[in-house]
Amino acid sequence: MYRKIEDFITDWTYESEGTLNLFKNISNEALNKKDHENVRSIAVLAWHITITLNEMLNKAGLKVTGPDEHSKPPTTINEIIVAYTNSAKSVTEQVTKQWNDSNLLEESNMYGEIWKNGVTLSILIKHQAHHRGQLTILMRQAGMLVPGVYGPSKEDWAKYDMPTAD
Repeated sequence: MYRKIEDFITDWTYESEGTLNLFKNISNEALNKKDHENVRSIAVLAWHITITLNEMLNKAGLKVTGPDEHSKPPTTINEIIVAYTNSAKSVTEQVTKQWNDSNLLEESNMYGEIWKNGVTLSILIKHQAHHRGQLTILMRQAGMLVPGVYGPSKEDWAKYDMPTAD
């Protein structure tokens, strides 16, 4: 749980940049590729990450801008990148303008449960990281390069002639 806005903004900046770097490695050709009927497409997963920013934080009383939570994914990765960039920037703006550290202890009804706002911010980041992990697997299966987020990826290690586990 976040207790200081500054701590969330530091983490959010890193996390949103990591998500954008991942999105920038997605090709339009792979957006709707599905290897299995019970798996989301890359487009649906990237869009889910994007629309959750305003969907979740608006439930907590902020006015984060972004696509409607029921909207369909766009047809190009660039459209997803633009929407995510705008929403991620709005998250930063709204949290810093509308909340202070004491607001992080206030509670909201989130999905039938009562969460402190600091918990909501923590879950937003964890939700994004969870789906970003799923996205990296789909990207690898589609033959795309996967950038590292919390450390070097296999491709990053290869750039530095480091051994990779196969």
